[in-house]
Amino acid sequence: MAAQFVRYTADIEDDDPHFDENLQTVIEKTESYIAGSVEAGGTGRALRDAHAKGYGLVRGEVEILDGLLPEYAQGIYATPGAHDALIRFSNGSPHAGADARLGAATGLALKIFDIPGPTLLEDEPDTGTFDYANINGPIFFCNTVEHYLFIQDLFLNAPAYFSQGRPGAHRLFTEFVTGKGTLDQDNWAWDEFLAFLRLSKTPPANVLLSSYWTMGAVRHGNYIAKVRMTPDPEFAAAVVRRDIDPASAAEVYRPALQAELQERPYAFDIQVQLCTDLERMPVEDTTVEWPEQLSPPVTVAKLRLPQQDISGPENLEKMDSLSFTPWRVTAEHAPLGNIMRARKEVYRRSSIARHKLNQQPRTEPRSADEVLGDASAKAPGPHSSTSPP
Repeated sequence: MAAQFVRYTADIEDDDPHFDENLQTVIEKTESYIAGSVEAGGTGRALRDAHAKGYGLVRGEVEILDGLLPEYAQGIYATPGAHDALIRFSNGSPHAGADARLGAATGLALKIFDIPGPTLLEDEPDTGTFDYANINGPIFFCNTVEHYLFIQDLFLNAPAYFSQGRPGAHRLFTEFVTGKGTLDQDNWAWDEFLAFLRLSKTPPANVLLSSYWTMGAVRHGNYIAKVRMTPDPEFAAAVVRRDIDPASAAEVYRPALQAELQERPYAFDIQVQLCTDLERMPVEDTTVEWPEQLSPPVTVAKLRLPQQDISGPENLEKMDSLSFTPWRVTAEHAPLGNIMRARKEVYRRSSIARHKLNQQPRTEPRSADEVLGDASAKAPGPHSSTSPP
């Protein structure tokens, strides 16, 4: 069976001679946006440059399953067992405000505790934590740092474009495809733009009912993979608040999440899709969805969310103090591809800038209890609400 899966080698990634130069420009723009967001963002705090609005910090447990086939029992998934975890649900926009203004892109960031081995972050190798930063779409609309330079500008300034109605939207779309006039016509960003249009049509959904992908490829021990968290069908069937209408109230995602978790536990399947064909399942082109008929996702772990109360304002405060990055992983799970490589330093510098401006200590927790308190000392409270938000 192993022969059908592409084995990881260091040469599967393309070399970009302008990577470092372009990356530095992206970092400078990111830090500038974060500094300006203290006043412009409307919250009085420095915002993340993506996923600025969080919907809740949730306690969880990751159970790595026993009996996996050898190709899937790689890296951290080679050792069965249970690990405490924290989950941050968020909106993908770089802006805060009413849910209706932010779009339906949502994220699930996962932090797993007590993972042995050094991380790939040189300034914090021994944290014992392992992160995923996944999105509710299997593809992404940017493949290179060069393209991210103009796409970042467009997204950070999107409200100004859309405030001008259809002419503003048309200008944003034109500047997206042409790279704000920097791309030759033969290299216009059509693939990226079509991926963006596809993702923009994602309907709003209760964050518990979405699946969340790494989008880019990651190393999976001796192989290459994409990883997703997808709802456990049995738990998904029990969700009451299934329809989300962002136009119905300023806040819709958080109240729905809060009410569901007050009433019942929940679970996701953590699944690995191994690469079988680098042409049809590329590492450097995140606009291409990996066909499941070539390699179906296989469940390697369960992400369990116990019944809990996340309603207090302290939940949002604790959530805001955390950082998540796809590079806080062991070497066996290194992110792959140009745009995934860029995320390493962009996420790190973004986190440093945000914590400094918000006067928050930037320290990686050692347990879920350190952040949320001792779970064993708290019994689930009475249901505060059983009605849809």
